[in-house]
Amino acid sequence: MTRLPILMYHNVSDDINSKGLTIYSKNLEEQFHYLKEKGYATYHFSELENKKSIHPKSVVITFDDVTENQLLYALPLLKKYNLKATFFIPFAYIGDVDSWNSGREKIMSLKQLKELDDCVELGLHSFAHKRYASLTKDEINADFSKCFEIIEKNDLKVYNALAYPYGNYPKKEPQKSLFTNVLQQNNVKFGLRIGNRTNKFPFKNLYTIQRIDIKGEDSLLKFKLKLRFGKLRLF
Repeated sequence: MTRLPILMYHNVSDDINSKGLTIYSKNLEEQFHYLKEKGYATYHFSELENKKSIHPKSVVITFDDVTENQLLYALPLLKKYNLKATFFIPFAYIGDVDSWNSGREKIMSLKQLKELDDCVELGLHSFAHKRYASLTKDEINADFSKCFEIIEKNDLKVYNALAYPYGNYPKKEPQKSLFTNVLQQNNVKFGLRIGNRTNKFPFKNLYTIQRIDIKGEDSLLKFKLKLRFGKLRLF
């Protein structure tokens, strides 16, 4: 089995003092340059579905929320370093702002999403960006239906990899099994939590895949350590 870190990003900014969910564009470039320089292979989730093995040095890059700042800063860097990434869409907010968060970040429009470069694969980030653990089975199914309606109506190319909003999902039985059944019924291929650990590939559980939260204040050294080990206690 091969170690597979999955990196989780959110906003990108030209502010050198960026922290938390927002990373300074120059720091993001340093990280992407490092991945390219060290020979990491990047994948879209659709490429992993039927794979039994991957490159010994592999990584998956993800961005939540499809904010316009990702289009402005992250996309050119992905193209510059020939890297692939998955952008996860909260469908209720397309063309609007991140109302579940600060309400200051613009979300890409349908036109912008449809015109993204092939280095980006689109994925699911729910419809309303609510915590799945707080929703009933019917509410989760309705949420999926609204996502798929927008996809079909607008001929969006979206792969059914799902990033759980806030990394949240039911962890106790019987809710956990009910949630898994809903995912399967809606043809979800991969479900992503946070967890801050690297994965082994092939994945043991398709619906508890872990991502590593990359913060705006992370130094390049901390990024390298997270890439290798996930979240360490000294962080």
